Amino acid sequence: MQYVKLGSTGLDVSRICLGCMSYGVPDRGNHPWTLDEQASRPLIRQALDAGITFFDTANVYSDGTSEEIVGKALADFARRDEIVLATKVHGRMRPGPNSGGLSRKAILSEIDHSLTRLGTDYVDLYQIHRYDSVTPVEETMEALHDVVKAGKARYIGASSMYAWQLSKAQYTAREHGWTRFVSMQNHYNLLYREEEREMLPLCADQGVGVLPWSPLARGRLTRDWDTTTGRSETDTFGSTLYPEGDRTIVDAVARIAAQRDVPRARVALAWLLHQSPVTAPIVGATKAHHIDDAVAAVDLDLTDKEIEELGQPYTPHPVSGH
Repeated sequence: MQYVKLGSTGLDVSRICLGCMSYGVPDRGNHPWTLDEQASRPLIRQALDAGITFFDTANVYSDGTSEEIVGKALADFARRDEIVLATKVHGRMRPGPNSGGLSRKAILSEIDHSLTRLGTDYVDLYQIHRYDSVTPVEETMEALHDVVKAGKARYIGASSMYAWQLSKAQYTAREHGWTRFVSMQNHYNLLYREEEREMLPLCADQGVGVLPWSPLARGRLTRDWDTTTGRSETDTFGSTLYPEGDRTIVDAVARIAAQRDVPRARVALAWLLHQSPVTAPIVGATKAHHIDDAVAAVDLDLTDKEIEELGQPYTPHPVSGH
């Protein structure tokens, strides 16, 4: 495993982040394909044994049970100071007012709930899961700053939004002397590259680390186009992301993987790891070989010709994932 700094911070993270949306009580929330605690723990242990030290979850995943499962496993298998633990806030956690969003009330309540579920005094990275257009950005950024100053988070990060929204948040924080975002968790992979237009150049210029979610395009990049899985058959959000025209890119991944005699996932992840300023793709894993492929991708050097062949078929897409 390789380790790099997260953006312009001094924080070391593994080049692969284990995404923990796949772990949670299956009948809680809207992810019926998640793995329960018994099935999740061996994968979390395998990730640690492989040198992965970066783990990402969210309060909304499986109604909070993802945080509970991940927190228990990391407490049993790792030393707290040796891992980087990230979670997120924004999604609605219960019926009624003030149950989601990025108001001061919501943020200060939800960080405490997350810490309780995770079984820790602090998270290393506290991220806003989406931009909240109905809450003043000053309110959100000051509340996040107070979370950091209270010792409940070491750093703060953002997730899918427009570049102007990230700029506005960063400018607001700087003007008031508040904590700024150090990372952007965004939708970015071979099938969706709209982030290259404005968001990635902004992150590079401002020293913001990039943590792509869905780096394998919901598994699309790992299998034949017409093949389905249990998750793809129930993932209504994912079914809207990638149009039929993306088939040619999937075919290119399959062709290069066959030439290299490696799984397709390694090729797709290696391409992403070659892109600047990507820090660590957030990789979900429900089988042992998912972790093996992700770790192996770190050391897979693609040629310039292969990178060109993978990128050439791309056509513009509507903005999605926000």
